[in-house]
Amino acid sequence: MKLLIGRAELTRALTNVSRVVEARNTIPILSSLRLSAAEGNLTVTGTDLDIVATDTAAADVTEGGSLCVDAKLLSDIAKKTGGDVSLSEDKGQLIVKSGRSRFSLPTLPATDFPDLSGGEYTASFDMDLAALFAPVSFAISTEETRFYLNGIFLHLHEDGDYFIRAVATDGHRLSRHQAAYPGEDAFKGVIVPRKTVGLLPKGTVRVSVSETKIRIASGEFVLTSKLIDGTFPDYQRVIPTQNDKKIVFGSDDMRQAASRVSVISSERGRAVKLSFAEGEAKLAVSSPETGSATDEIFVNYDGDPIDIGFNGAYLTELVGIFPAGYITLALADGGSPALFTSDKAPELLAVLMPMRVH
Repeated sequence: MKLLIGRAELTRALTNVSRVVEARNTIPILSSLRLSAAEGNLTVTGTDLDIVATDTAAADVTEGGSLCVDAKLLSDIAKKTGGDVSLSEDKGQLIVKSGRSRFSLPTLPATDFPDLSGGEYTASFDMDLAALFAPVSFAISTEETRFYLNGIFLHLHEDGDYFIRAVATDGHRLSRHQAAYPGEDAFKGVIVPRKTVGLLPKGTVRVSVSETKIRIASGEFVLTSKLIDGTFPDYQRVIPTQNDKKIVFGSDDMRQAASRVSVISSERGRAVKLSFAEGEAKLAVSSPETGSATDEIFVNYDGDPIDIGFNGAYLTELVGIFPAGYITLALADGGSPALFTSDKAPELLAVLMPMRVH
């Protein structure tokens, strides 16, 4: 291998791919990136055995070849170089030169690098997947025992037209976001892992789905990930349909008031009590250890008074997923799931389970 590559191009490819590589690894090859040089390009590949990331950068290749080198070392070197970077292989070492700087890094054989490619995809389509997932990802569960909740459920839903839906829940809150399905082929619902969701490039990408893998391509960057092998629960049963008490409030008003009173919350009791009456909502937190706090905001509501408790952090975060403006909170009573919607985001809804408050 022998090539010359621009610093910016090399840094971009290394940064994109290195995000997949786990910082702590007992298997040396999984701490490495595979570099493959051929026909005017350098292809960089990284993996954690569940996700594979590949990016390609233009390079002046005088001698092709492949090798594996430590991801962190090469990335750190590339960021500190001052100009074009020369990469060459010499007696099992990768020689990195830039200006007067010269580095010699140990390598591993490219044949030792895991190969997770292959397999057919059921459906392919172009869409902004990161935007579809953005208002949903906060509700992904971190509870490893219910592993099937550790990702976003992506599936098709027919309601006159075909919609593609993203759903996440941790049992305390649920968020569902949908968009018109831009593809032609149907696919079975899949669960995209949390880490993969965090690695998605922004903007329109090419998405390919099979029963076991999802592939996302954005220009020269390609992310291929295994899916969570499990059954996502029937989330439709959790979404209330009979909540008849409608309260409309400003998103900034509620988020800021909930954040203010939550300052008093102790670790054990994070509940914020919301008391709705005609034209107003009173937020209250009381803790034997840290005292109490109240706040009030104006709301559009003319029904009977109703009290409900929510986890203050969950409420603040959930309200924040909606665009600035008015949010409608639909309640049945103080002990049932609450439904949040907004006219500014008609394809988005969220459910929050109540907490007991005294």
